Amino acid sequence: MRVGMTEVAAKAGVSVTTVSHVLSGRRPVAEETRARVLQVIERLGYQPNALAQGLRTQRTMTVGLLVPDLTNPFYPMVLRGLEDVLAPAGYHSLVCNTDGTREQENDFLKTMASRRVDGVVIAPFQLTRKDLLGFAQTMPLVRLGGGPFDADLGDLVRSDDEGGMTQAVRYLIEQGSGRVAYIGGAAHAGPSDLRESGYRRALAEADREVDEDLIVRGDFTRNAGREAAESLLARADRPDAIACANDLIAIGVLDAARKLGLSVPDELAVTGYDDIDAASLVHPALTTVVNPAREVGRACGEALLRQLAANESEPARELVIANSLVRRESA
Repeated sequence: MRVGMTEVAAKAGVSVTTVSHVLSGRRPVAEETRARVLQVIERLGYQPNALAQGLRTQRTMTVGLLVPDLTNPFYPMVLRGLEDVLAPAGYHSLVCNTDGTREQENDFLKTMASRRVDGVVIAPFQLTRKDLLGFAQTMPLVRLGGGPFDADLGDLVRSDDEGGMTQAVRYLIEQGSGRVAYIGGAAHAGPSDLRESGYRRALAEADREVDEDLIVRGDFTRNAGREAAESLLARADRPDAIACANDLIAIGVLDAARKLGLSVPDELAVTGYDDIDAASLVHPALTTVVNPAREVGRACGEALLRQLAANESEPARELVIANSLVRRESA
């Protein structure tokens, strides 16, 4: 039979309220009493009733993490950083893979609300301001990546997507690349627009015109990168460098270059974005922009905890995490 809090209190010679304070940690309990209660809990194998606790505290001690693609190694590292902060505070994470579609993003947000999670971290790829506004008014919401910052939608945590891509394209130009192409995600999806803006900014700084035919948009996958690169490299005036919106796209570009017999970086320079583990393992190793996923996850967790601890509504904040270019073999 399930051991109850009443039995724990009786065996420890304390009140049920004292047992509750020991478990929640929200009220001071004498160390000797606390040790005695914990000893009884261990001996009896008592497991707190999470549902009952939630009814008392109006907290479920769960948060939602909604990401577009769990197979992208960037997002598991975000989860790891989120857990670094939330787990010690007693929170558990529910993870949803949305495929970056508006329908699934909306559906999963509704699911999180129905499960009464205490807060949500979401990497929104297709949701509109109107979609997000209703949820932001009912629960702590932290947006991961993208922009622009909108105080009505809660905290925004992101890396400097535009600045990071500017660094990468600037480096390609400095290395002597003449025609620099760009492969990105779909327009308005996640960080796509900001990273493309960084590409355009770097060309403008170098007094180069943007050739729209050298910009290909698809999704943030290896296959999309390979297909886009094959299309670009089939041109008579093919590019001699390709800047990619993430590392998976860049690895797809390396696949295409290998298939076509092109030497990287001698005949084609390639840069990625994110610096996932695979970026340093492929051949040639990717020159890429560090997007510190675990640090981003920790920042999201801290933003959620700050909102949850606030007695009153806190003003939303934007946190931009600096990134840097890692020079390896592909450019």
